[in-house]
Formats: sequence, C-alpha cells, structure tokens
Amino acid sequence: MSSALLQWEREQMPWWRRTVSAVWSSVGATLRALILGGAAFFLGTYSASGAGDSTANSHIGKKLRETEIELKARQGELELARIELNRAHAVMKFSSQYKIPADLAAKIYDIALAEGIDPTLAHNLVRVESGFYGKAISPMGAVGLTQVMPSTARELDPTIGYADLFHQETNLRLGFRYLRQMLEKYQGDTRLALLAYNRGPGTVDKIRKDGGDPANGYDVAVLGQE
Repeated sequence: MSSALLQWEREQMPWWRRTVSAVWSSVGATLRALILGGAAFFLGTYSASGAGDSTANSHIGKKLRETEIELKARQGELELARIELNRAHAVMKFSSQYKIPADLAAKIYDIALAEGIDPTLAHNLVRVESGFYGKAISPMGAVGLTQVMPSTARELDPTIGYADLFHQETNLRLGFRYLRQMLEKYQGDTRLALLAYNRGPGTVDKIRKDGGDPANGYDVAVLGQE
C-alpha cells in the first residue's frame, strides 16, 4: 500500500482510533525494548562467564547501562500513552453522557484540569449554566458556556474584551478559574463555592453572617442530591 494511501486512511480515522493506535504502537515499542534488553543481558552474561575477560565484562556493563536507560525512556513513553488513553476514554464518556461533540468535551476536560477543577464538576457546571450553548446570554448579562459576568471576566483578566467571552476556550478558562477562586475562598467546600459562583461571594457571606443558609438549589442542580 502506498504511503499516500496510508496517510489518507490515517486522516479519515476517528480521533479516538488514532489515539488508541498511538498507544498500541508505544506499548509495542516498549515490549520490543524489554525483549531486546533481556536478550542483551543473557548474551552478555553468557559471554562473560565463558571468557572471564575484564574487557568483556566492562563492555557488558556498558551495554546493560545503555539498555537500562533505554528501558526507562520506554517506560516514560508508556506512561504518557497510558495518560493519553485515559484522557481519550474520559472524553468519550463525557461526550456520550452529555450528548455533546467530542471536541467540546475535550476542551472542558483539558481546561478544567489546567485550572484545577474536577472534570465531572466542570461538565456539570457548564450543563447547568448554559446547556453547553456557547452563545448563551442570561437576563443579567452573564455570557457563554460558563455564564461568566463581563465584570468578573475583566477582574480575572483585564485584557479580555466582551467578544472574547464567546470563545469557548476563553470562557471556559475564566469560568473555571473563578470557580477555583471560590473553592479556595471557602476552603474546598464545593457547595459554598458553587453558591458563591451563582449568587456572588458577597451575598453568600452576608447571608451566612446573619445566620442564614445561602442555598438556592443551584448547588443541588450541579452536584445532584448528596
């Protein structure tokens, strides 16, 4: 088969099949390295025991060290492949669960992790806030997938313009960053962080200071009954 035809087949292959193929190739490389390393060790040991030559022993030691380095490199490649395979599996799960395009699920997953947010929490927040509709605008003026307020966005990043809030990556980054700030403010209390995300930390703090409960159902909508 020609290289051009092989390239065309790869381009037509779904992204998840390309990922699995890459992982399989990496695993194959690692196994080959293990086999070759074991063979080198066996042959080296056999040679040394027969010859009893210090030069041969030195050569064998060098080869064993080189093999060890190569195996460690292959193990690193295998670990990266494992991480990528887990990512692909998670993205496919979220895409199927929420009936959204895989590329959107991948953006939510990757940006959530980058901003220190659990991907499941991130997907649930976007589901409640915008129904995964990137051009959503609330009556209060909140914008995009995470329904971030323009004023909040400017506090998080003064270079952000209003139009930027309709860019998926920008909106997700700002929304998840704000949620991370709320999680830090309330010392990891996800319920309070979500209520502050929805109602504003000032409102939540005032209600709590007065002895009330700031719950309005938003936390339950995102987290479900716990």
